Amino acid sequence: MTLGMAKKKDPEMFNKGIIGTRELREAGGALALRALGWGTLYAVAGFSVFCFGAWKLMGAKDLQEFRTKAGGILPRIPKNNPPQSRTEFEGLNDLLQYIIDEDERKKHETISKISEPFMNKK
Repeated sequence: MTLGMAKKKDPEMFNKGIIGTRELREAGGALALRALGWGTLYAVAGFSVFCFGAWKLMGAKDLQEFRTKAGGILPRIPKNNPPQSRTEFEGLNDLLQYIIDEDERKKHETISKISEPFMNKK
């Protein structure tokens, strides 16, 4: 939609950006790909430096030691075995209806817990 609006506004400059001319050294698509490449390189390099820094700060010698040290620092994720709720759905509508029903049930539980002290007062 935005590309169409840009083309309607100034078709001549739009075509120059796609194809490239003497005034514009690089076509828009090539410039975008180059920016994507540099952005990817910076993201991978930055995350690698972050991981290496975490590794060195923990003083781990190998991956197994790093895993145990990181596991001691990070919070535990509880196992869901056996599952406490439904895990199989017939389709997207069934899943969404289940989410709506669970939300309504939790709202009613919360309201009853909040209003319980007021109901018991005499």
